Amino acid sequence: MPPTIAHIINPVRVKPTSDLYHAQPVTFATMLAAKEYAQGKATVTLYSAQYEEDAGFVPHFFTQTPHLTQAAPQFGKFTHYRKLPLIREILQRLYDASTADFLIYTNVDIAVTPNFYEAVAYYIEQGYDAFMINRRRIAATYRHVHQIPAMVAEVGLPHPGFDCFVFHRDLFPLFKLENICIGVPFIEISLSHNLYCYASNFVLLADKHLTFHIGREVFKDWADKEYVAHNRREFAKIKTNLMPYLDIRRFPYANLPFFRRYLSWIFNPAMQIGICLPLEWRAFKKKCRYRFNEFFLRFISGWH
Repeated sequence: MPPTIAHIINPVRVKPTSDLYHAQPVTFATMLAAKEYAQGKATVTLYSAQYEEDAGFVPHFFTQTPHLTQAAPQFGKFTHYRKLPLIREILQRLYDASTADFLIYTNVDIAVTPNFYEAVAYYIEQGYDAFMINRRRIAATYRHVHQIPAMVAEVGLPHPGFDCFVFHRDLFPLFKLENICIGVPFIEISLSHNLYCYASNFVLLADKHLTFHIGREVFKDWADKEYVAHNRREFAKIKTNLMPYLDIRRFPYANLPFFRRYLSWIFNPAMQIGICLPLEWRAFKKKCRYRFNEFFLRFISGWH
């Protein structure tokens, strides 16, 4: 039986000067095409989580969930107002609206290839209960929906950060997301670390041509220091809750040789060496205790 998949994004009206002005129509069109392509391989439903003022902008082929009611400024003191949604409210809307076995969240500027949902179904059938798909970065010169065939054809460049999250619905009630908002850094690290913590069989698909982003920049959105600081504080709460249960062996790159492993952690914007180091030390001590106990048991067994 084909897996059931529910995918949610957060459409928003923007001015023509915004990158999202050109990116969102491409995202909408590619998601619809991928849904149609996957018929017979997966049952896919597209959802949107939107504020009331953005409802008229959402394409008809998305199922609109109840309008969002919360935003980051309700949970902190800011000198300027940005109505940035909370990821926990977006995912709660998806969880409540759908009975699908697997849920997907992507940023609204992340387009998908025609075989995206078919590939997601394949990895689900391999037994993964959670995975992330890294995007490809293509030229910023693309602007229009009619250019999608050329966008899909462009292999693009890899990107280290995380912006496509697939997970079994049973994991969502376990997530610790606090008041993390989308649109600024720390959304990636917050969602990914929940997957490392709670998924039984997690994988990072870092080199697949399944999603793409118009524009080749790697680091962005750090300029709004107030909202970055807000998310940093919220992630500190998440980290406190998750740290006792995290296992470095579930982290991306954990199986790489020593230097490659640490370089991958250091230069990935969605990883923190301050988390990886203590977890690796914890795993090392656990391994040492196990080996000592094995040696001791074998030693004393020789007395008999």
